[in-house]
Amino acid sequence: MRVICIDDEERAMHYTVTQCRELPEIDDAEGFTSAKDAMEWMENHPVDAVLLDIEMPEKNGIAIAKEIREKRPNTIIIFLTGYPEYALEGYSAYPSGFLLKPIDKERLADVLNHAYLNRPAQAVEHIKIKTFGDFEITVDGKAVEFSRSKSKELLALLVDRAGGGLTRKAAFTEMWEDREYDLKMQKYFDVILRSLRHTLKENGISEILEVKGGYLRIRPELVVCDAYQAMRGDDKGVIGFRGIYMRSYSWASMTEGFFDMH
Repeated sequence: MRVICIDDEERAMHYTVTQCRELPEIDDAEGFTSAKDAMEWMENHPVDAVLLDIEMPEKNGIAIAKEIREKRPNTIIIFLTGYPEYALEGYSAYPSGFLLKPIDKERLADVLNHAYLNRPAQAVEHIKIKTFGDFEITVDGKAVEFSRSKSKELLALLVDRAGGGLTRKAAFTEMWEDREYDLKMQKYFDVILRSLRHTLKENGISEILEVKGGYLRIRPELVVCDAYQAMRGDDKGVIGFRGIYMRSYSWASMTEGFFDMH
């Protein structure tokens, strides 16, 4: 989860950001004392949640929240205030919660997790995966760039498995058909996996990848994918297939054959 804090009190802002960075469910936390700077930053960075001080000097937090809602309606907004009486007024912006300052870390975790788990189903649509033709993943319409082509291929392979788990060795065998999974290549594969995790974290979408019990898997429920739509018989997915599925990867031919037959 990627979070930003907007609070004109610099010390309070830094304290809140520090609390956020200590929570394991938060991948990245940034702080701003200026709402204008925060809004400009959000133009180029995906954000899951905004911790917003109600009492701001130039424009109050309620007005800022409404502006955020207009541009990104599914963003979690949690108001921060030292004055409980402001909470009632804040409901006009339909926030996801309130926190009293100074922020309590356990309360912060509870409010964020509750809000994140109860987001509207359409909130995941900001992560879209295209498999028909070339493989591509976008966040809020912006293509995710990978520093290593193999880390992109690893993600594509996991998407192809549609939530099924793969061991590191199984994934390696698919991606390097003619290479032995020796110690050298095991280390190289770990580099590829770290690169993938870094890229996902950088784009605020690390939650789509699960690494657990020695298995790697994508979480299909957190993305919108043309192939998954087609598998469900959804017209949006079916009409998108033109005979080519992840054209860059030889291991994708079996799934391409499945779509050809259906």
